[in-house]
Amino acid sequence: MNAEVEPIDGGKATLAELRRAGIDALAKALGPVGMARFLQQFDSGQGDYTAERSRILGYPSVDAFMDELESRRTGPQLK
Repeated sequence: MNAEVEPIDGGKATLAELRRAGIDALAKALGPVGMARFLQQFDSGQGDYTAERSRILGYPSVDAFMDELESRRTGPQLK
């Protein structure tokens, strides 16, 4: 698909104008379904990644991390 879009002055455009031009360009280049799929990649998600990570992994020391890495590297290999 060769989509030609009217360029705007990105340095002078407002954020709303930039957003609108970007959405228009995506819709023209990808179609509505492709645009929606593309935009879904940038969903910020929900929750607090840092708190979740700390809850799951705790606060391992560098030595504990290196020990775990080494044991996985030299442990039994799955095939």
